[in-house]
Amino acid sequence: MGASVGAAQFTSASTELGGWARRRLTALLTCAMAFSMLQLFLMGALGPRLVADMGISPAVLGLTTTIGFGTAAVLSPVGGRIVDRIGSRRSLVLLLLVSTAALALIAAARGIAVLLGAVALGGVPQALANPATNKAVLAAVPPARRGGVTGLKQSGVQLGAFVAGLPLAALAAGSGWRVAVWTASGAALLAAVWALRSLPADAPSSASPPRASWVPRGMVAWLAAFSLFLGAGIASVNTYLSLYGVQRLGMDPTVAGALVAVLGVTGIAGRVGWSKAAVPGRAEWLPGWLAWGALGAAVLLAAAQSAGPLVWLGAVAVGVFAVSGNAVSMVLVMQRAKHGRAGQDSALVAAGFFAGFAVGPPLFGLFAERGRYGAGWILVAAEFAVAGAVAFLWARQDRRDRKGHSA
Repeated sequence: MGASVGAAQFTSASTELGGWARRRLTALLTCAMAFSMLQLFLMGALGPRLVADMGISPAVLGLTTTIGFGTAAVLSPVGGRIVDRIGSRRSLVLLLLVSTAALALIAAARGIAVLLGAVALGGVPQALANPATNKAVLAAVPPARRGGVTGLKQSGVQLGAFVAGLPLAALAAGSGWRVAVWTASGAALLAAVWALRSLPADAPSSASPPRASWVPRGMVAWLAAFSLFLGAGIASVNTYLSLYGVQRLGMDPTVAGALVAVLGVTGIAGRVGWSKAAVPGRAEWLPGWLAWGALGAAVLLAAAQSAGPLVWLGAVAVGVFAVSGNAVSMVLVMQRAKHGRAGQDSALVAAGFFAGFAVGPPLFGLFAERGRYGAGWILVAAEFAVAGAVAFLWARQDRRDRKGHSA
């Protein structure tokens, strides 16, 4: 990102970037989203190697996800408030530096205590990611292009899945999983330097931010509930898909790691495409349809026990439908957020998503411990079904409310 971006002030709602500068900003925001959740995908893609090398059980592998995202869920409301106070630049640099430290601790961990502490630290960048990047988009991107930019930067999460599942998994196969995680930590540090050198200083706030609300209300409450169930299902897939491939389908660990990469690539396409399609009037209904599409993906994963190749189709469907739901919910938040509340509203919706990430894997782990992956995928299907029901109930209520106001 060059000097042309330097003229932009994220705290000024009137500042909008030209095409080339906007693309470079989008690239940086995409990287920030990727690093904010990279540890999740590394735990999933490298899960078989962690289980073998450190002697941890599948249930403990799920516990790492619970601790990391439980921390993110608790800190998200605070993270939104911090972003609204200190601005996007400081928040993004902080996010990347903490990601660097968390990944370094994972690479250095020799026991479960350090590993769990590292994933807890990794909850901090997760809590900052959505509010910081959403605030940057609102300030610097014209309204007509926000959906597309939001989809691209949200696809950074799935870019992290691809990187964890293919190049880093391949590096782990040749040089060991610790080398792969150290490499990821170094890349996060380089991204922090990029953000520090490229982004403009945050302008001082001209007004006090609105009073913090720790309880989601209205649309934000509905989207937080939707995200809770959606996140529970997605986190179970992310954490156990590779292990499922090895333990139940007889895959090589590197090939099983590629399942996570497939999920990542299709998730990128899904998030970009569905976010562009999320225009007012249509966006309200998309979360429900995407969640119910994800239900079908969970059924395919369960059926793979009898027809192995279906696992690849299931991974594609999870990427296209499930992981796209979060991007569409963030588009809705930005379409409707009141002035000065984008960070807080984004954080409250993200808190629901992260709470789902904390709850889902340990529940799935109870089945994985006993080798009952089929029952685990049925649980995931039920979580997606509930997410879809919540989304459709809100969309119907929202349509009634809007008709009532226009009458």
